[in-house]
Amino acid sequence: MKIKQHPQWLALAAVLLCGGAADAQTTKTKYIDKSNMQPSVKPGDNFYVYANGEWLKKNPVPGSKTRWGSFDVLREESSKRLQTLLEDAAKNTSRDRKTQIIGDFYASGMDSIGIEKKGFTPISADLNRISALADIKSFLYEVATLRTNGMGSALFGMGVGPDRKNVTVYIPSVSQGGTTLPDRDYYLKDDTRSTTIRNAYKEHLKKMFTLVGEDAATAEKSAASVLQIETELARAQYSRVEMRDPYKTYNKFSVAGLNTLTPAINWTDMFGLMKVKGVDSVLVGNPSFLKTVNGMLGSVSLNDWKSYLRWNVIRSAAPNLSSAFVNQDFAFNKVLTGQKEQTPRWQRLSGQIDRMLGDLVGEIYVEKYFKPEAKVRMLELVNNLQATFGERIKRLDWMSDETKTRALEKLNAFAKKIAYPDKWKTYEGVVASRTDYIGNLRSASIWSYNNMVNRMGKPVDRTEMGMTPPTINASYSPSNNDLTFPAGILQAPFFDFGADDAVNYGGIGAVIGHEMTHGFDDQGRQFAADGNLKDWWTKEDADKFKAKADEVVNQYNALTVLDTIHVNGKLTLGENLADLGGLSIAYEAYTKTEEFKKGKLIDGLTPAQRFFINWAQVWRNNAVPETQAQLILTDPHSPGIHRANAPVTNIDAWYDAFNVKPGDKMYKPKEQRTRIW
Repeated sequence: MKIKQHPQWLALAAVLLCGGAADAQTTKTKYIDKSNMQPSVKPGDNFYVYANGEWLKKNPVPGSKTRWGSFDVLREESSKRLQTLLEDAAKNTSRDRKTQIIGDFYASGMDSIGIEKKGFTPISADLNRISALADIKSFLYEVATLRTNGMGSALFGMGVGPDRKNVTVYIPSVSQGGTTLPDRDYYLKDDTRSTTIRNAYKEHLKKMFTLVGEDAATAEKSAASVLQIETELARAQYSRVEMRDPYKTYNKFSVAGLNTLTPAINWTDMFGLMKVKGVDSVLVGNPSFLKTVNGMLGSVSLNDWKSYLRWNVIRSAAPNLSSAFVNQDFAFNKVLTGQKEQTPRWQRLSGQIDRMLGDLVGEIYVEKYFKPEAKVRMLELVNNLQATFGERIKRLDWMSDETKTRALEKLNAFAKKIAYPDKWKTYEGVVASRTDYIGNLRSASIWSYNNMVNRMGKPVDRTEMGMTPPTINASYSPSNNDLTFPAGILQAPFFDFGADDAVNYGGIGAVIGHEMTHGFDDQGRQFAADGNLKDWWTKEDADKFKAKADEVVNQYNALTVLDTIHVNGKLTLGENLADLGGLSIAYEAYTKTEEFKKGKLIDGLTPAQRFFINWAQVWRNNAVPETQAQLILTDPHSPGIHRANAPVTNIDAWYDAFNVKPGDKMYKPKEQRTRIW
């Protein structure tokens, strides 16, 4: 998932959850297919392999993917559904506006012959304009122009969202950004992997500059300029762990104060150029980063800045230009991720349209593929989990009554967004032509940008869903204090009407509990019931929480991927806390069901065993080594094996369900098991 370069607090605290599709008419015993398990492995030695071993052997990563797991199967199915909808829209001759836009957008992107003929002419005017820049003032004007015209976000990130200390009003935020590689460490570390990627990146830059007409010597110089600028920007960036601190990244400036911080940038003019109106205050995620940018505006030559801006135009357009650009873009991606084959054009395009025009395609998706009764049942499950979570908070032995009262206030204030939005976006002003793919992309990007900046001065819209209906994911937003479960995730193995309660609670129940726990993880707990960033804890309770959270950090720090690369327990803390809390809450909620109380075996498995096995099977996943190494640096989620295994070692019911005893490799004595929520 690609995240926009806004401050991390602004992003939704999302869990990357996906799962394999199943036929709604399948008998209950088939929701857990025992042929995918590896019973020769003791559950207490490696529960993940016990639950998934045979599936992992039989399901290598396809050439066009970087990882393949139960949720990737479901994502694949969702993309095929989108393909059907988009192809039908493209063929439909008697179309309403909604169908016309997505149909013509899709047709333009599938017109490989037309795209090939154009080469890089769709961006040639932009490149020429940049080449003609006369001074730093015109350079900064161009930075704003590219942003407002849907051609990337050079130099820094900028967004408009709720002020996290006053969530009833919108405020612009300026954040660190301006780099291409997935993490600052790729620029700064000298280990073999980082050096290899940096060298490949420099070659990639040279080849891309050559493709837009630069001779070899000029392309070499341009590539060196870009790498030097981005490396300097990377040095000034906070780490991903630092970006998780909502107070560290909350720095409010008046516009005049921001002008004083960076005298080389007139922010009054800059916000005007970026169409952000009525600005009196600005949030700055990393003030020292902007100071570095300010210094670079005086030290870096204009010619180097021109190369940097030309690169921003090229890289934002390259995946959508002629095959020479697409192939070179993929060639570098192979080094970065290990992906062996290009994702099919139809699949790239269907995902792109879903991201850019999600409500248009989502409305059609819901009409065709979503059962309304699933929304009703889902709300029941959410309410069940919410009630159980409340009971657990009341029983906590480490929290005072004062803090419990406020925790319950926050829990009971959760807003719930299920399946699809109450009001669909109409994307007024977006136009789509069957012969202008790049123009269509820009039209949709410009709409998205304008929609964001036009929020200024308006009441905060707390009804917006942060995900499109087909998305296989779920999220919690601290500023909105809301839970989002798109239609896409309301399918097996997470949720199905035909499945037994063990499967549904071990799947979507754990997802619900996970998202609820995000409201009380190391970041979420710092936001109050109304969504504002403010401290509602007693100091003693906060200290106890931090001590327990440190236990989780240490547990995950000890885990590895590819034998030697350790999980970053601080980067993944929020998701690890949510996994532990979500699974614990879901299991207790499940014990209240009649099915659990009856204790009937299904396919030789007890209710508790089926609950935990489905949890583990949700996380089955094969990934190529390059992607595994990248995700350890960039992903706030732990690898699938550890998401399956680590939480259960802290839950007594798992030990009972599988008779896990001292001597088993995953066994932890009771006094060492971490219990938080």
